[in-house]
Amino acid sequence: MLRVLGQPASINVRKVLWTCAEIGLPIEREDWGGDTRAPTAPGFLALNPNAMVPVIVDGTQVLWESNTICRYLAAQHGRVDLLPNAAGERAKVEQWMDWQIAELNPAWRAAFVALVRGRPVPADEVAASTAQWHRLMALLDAHLGDGRTHVCGEAFTLADVVLGLSANRWHHTPLAGRPGLPAVAAWLARLAQRPACRLHGLNGVA
Repeated sequence: MLRVLGQPASINVRKVLWTCAEIGLPIEREDWGGDTRAPTAPGFLALNPNAMVPVIVDGTQVLWESNTICRYLAAQHGRVDLLPNAAGERAKVEQWMDWQIAELNPAWRAAFVALVRGRPVPADEVAASTAQWHRLMALLDAHLGDGRTHVCGEAFTLADVVLGLSANRWHHTPLAGRPGLPAVAAWLARLAQRPACRLHGLNGVA
């Protein structure tokens, strides 16, 4: 059975849990990270030397990096609805998954750490992070507002999983000057109709 190492308070672990639920995969989840077992333990470091969750163990296959894990699971189980085989369609899904990691994640760090985790961050850094986070979410709103029901068009894909979790975090973080983004709101409402999203996509801002 697939082992998933990580605690569900982690947004990146929830990506994997949501993907597993969409596929219908039975899993064994082990608590690592946060207030549970430390990922700096030697046994965990042997699986991921970065000491970060999530990690999966699928037979002899060990993988880390949440978006990579989601792509692997979809491909391994033939879920071309989540990750298409056609090069162009697949690239569009991966483009938005990469954007989530490379652009959106760095934008929210200072604001999220200060406003949700309660750590000391200079006010100017929080303000800059908040503004950038709003700017990128507005970009996503404009994209969704251009006649799309999901991030890559009509079909639900892995791009909706990773960005759905990001949008949920943005929606719940107590940010100043949050703009109204109707296309994002309508898309989140559509995602909330999916049982796997209700299990793993709408449960907090961590």
